Amino acid sequence: MTAVPEASVESAVSLQAVRKRYDRGEPVFALDGVTLDLPRGSYTAVMGPSGSGKSTLMNLVGLLDTPTDGRVVVDGRDVATLSGADRTALRGEAVGFVFQTFNLMPRLTALDNVALPMVFAGVARANREARATALLGGVGLGDRLDHLPNELSGGQRQRVAIARALANDPTILLADEPTGNLDSKTSADVLALFDELNAEGNTVLLVTHERDVAEHAERIVHILDGRLERVEELDTVSHI
Repeated sequence: MTAVPEASVESAVSLQAVRKRYDRGEPVFALDGVTLDLPRGSYTAVMGPSGSGKSTLMNLVGLLDTPTDGRVVVDGRDVATLSGADRTALRGEAVGFVFQTFNLMPRLTALDNVALPMVFAGVARANREARATALLGGVGLGDRLDHLPNELSGGQRQRVAIARALANDPTILLADEPTGNLDSKTSADVLALFDELNAEGNTVLLVTHERDVAEHAERIVHILDGRLERVEELDTVSHI
């Protein structure tokens, strides 16, 4: 067996010779030997055709699944050594998710949606409301605290989702097609917000089918048939 290298302490997430096998009559490798480091404070986009392994990669980085072989290290912890409960706890602490469909609770206000992850983390009510208020102010929604999701535009709902993802100060922010349901102007506004968050030191991993969205990152990781095809380093000066 090939030795798996140690993860760098500078990495928010490290995938080391990762394989993910599904048994569907015969073994199918959704990921096949992927090694990838996401340095702290980096901004990485992932591109690839449908079925290339993007979703599997996202699920592994987001602690929603475990590898068949290799190692996934998140915030210095080897995911394979954790119990299910410990993995759930680490996911709540270390990973913030932003989805294409927003995934907001329809009967909760913007403030309560953002505060929800802190409820599960055991943060006191006054503290979580103060942080949720500050986060919504930071994404330009300080005047929408008491609005329900159906009272907000698509772009505003995505901003609430981004604020919620930041609630527990995660190690990494995962964005899965975050502009897929938005018009071009609103998409540009949301991507500008991701640029700002990364400039403030947040580690961002963004999955997208759109080249112009991916070009907001520092590098684009291209995946094909479960393998890392190439890594494209970008000049991001034009997006600052």
